[in-house]
Amino acid sequence: MTDPNALVTSTYDYQRTDSQLDRTVSLRRATLARDLGRLHAWLGNDHVKPYWQLDLPLSAFRDRLEAKLDDDHLTPYVGYLDHVPMSYWECYWAADDDVANYYDADPTDRGVHLLIGPTEYLGHGYARPLLRAVVAMQFRHPETDRVVAEPDARNGRAIHTFEQCGFEPHEEFHFAEAGKDALLLVCDRDRFETDVLAEPAGGAADV
Repeated sequence: MTDPNALVTSTYDYQRTDSQLDRTVSLRRATLARDLGRLHAWLGNDHVKPYWQLDLPLSAFRDRLEAKLDDDHLTPYVGYLDHVPMSYWECYWAADDDVANYYDADPTDRGVHLLIGPTEYLGHGYARPLLRAVVAMQFRHPETDRVVAEPDARNGRAIHTFEQCGFEPHEEFHFAEAGKDALLLVCDRDRFETDVLAEPAGGAADV
């Protein structure tokens, strides 16, 4: 199924109008030159630090971000709401990730990490339409039938958002490589396209 509200533009890798929120959600690949400062600030915020553990000095953070940008199995994105940068995403091939040590990963499974950066965007219901857009973007891979997530098991707000977007909890496990107790969540393509992606009529974003 093709997302009827999605566009690929010269500015963004993916963009869709969320007709439930009546806002434009856009994603573009992160770069060191454009995003080092903003991502360093976001990952140092108090609501992010306990779950990402990347509150590092700038030089050390730069090295970590460069490693992520050079990682063939993972693609970092900056997420925008009405063209304002406000979230960070990592989309990855799950079979090539450490999470594959804890479940029977299919070679075509995709995975996602997320955070909302500026505190003024918290508590307004933005995480759900943002995640909906990112999952729809992952299902552009025609061979992909599952998207997985492994949030910190303490992060009830993130887990609730994933569940609202069609993810089902499978099992809690100690994710030794990530240094956390995690909950494996799985989103099936059929459920997502039938129960989550379908929205009231809304047009594609003007670019």
